[in-house]
Amino acid sequence: MSDAGPRAASPSLTVLVVDDDYRVASVHVRFVDAVPGFRVVGQAHSAADALRLAGELRPDLVLMDIYLPDGDGLQVVRQLLAEPSAPAVIVISAANDVATVRQAVQLGALHYLVKPFGFAQLAERLTAFRRAYDDLNGLPTEATQHDIDRIFDLLRPGTPAQADALRRLAPTLQSVYDAVAASDGSLSANDVASAVGISRTTAQRALTQLEQSDVLKLELRYGATGRPEHRYGVKRR
Repeated sequence: MSDAGPRAASPSLTVLVVDDDYRVASVHVRFVDAVPGFRVVGQAHSAADALRLAGELRPDLVLMDIYLPDGDGLQVVRQLLAEPSAPAVIVISAANDVATVRQAVQLGALHYLVKPFGFAQLAERLTAFRRAYDDLNGLPTEATQHDIDRIFDLLRPGTPAQADALRRLAPTLQSVYDAVAASDGSLSANDVASAVGISRTTAQRALTQLEQSDVLKLELRYGATGRPEHRYGVKRR
């Protein structure tokens, strides 16, 4: 590889979002689109549509709900992972019984997120998957045990210290992001304060931090008189 110029950015990984609830699916789409290096290419709201779109779109990753109107999402996972060029799968479900979790693990799901979850939880897992995916693609035809151990380490969402930091920092930011994502538009600091139940100052501080982190975009809305209103929406990638 030449060192003459900067390395080209890796293409975005494609994602299929599967959820029987259209509104929940749209929120998950916004979450994924806000994470650098990922791009949603389709939504499915049934088992049949999930299998059809997975075959047509060949996504790198599927976010798979379990309770679907025409079948069990884990059976869809079984069929997807049996394909020669299988996508990675993250199960997203309200089911938290041990039998269901055990089956998802046995089938080969990459992660399992219990609904409802927020942006920070999904972003952690997507980022970990991206790191492992890029590292795996950079390996030669044979991997050493050290290489394999490193890949599996990368699939973990974060170190204990990172996880502890997220627990301290994430709740308000996550709630603010979730409120904006669920709005299907843009919100002001006053809107967010009312939706989340926090002060306007706290809402504005969180919105500014999310905008500086490049997950929200700032929009200026001009009225007839006075200063423009600051509004925030999900940043599309």
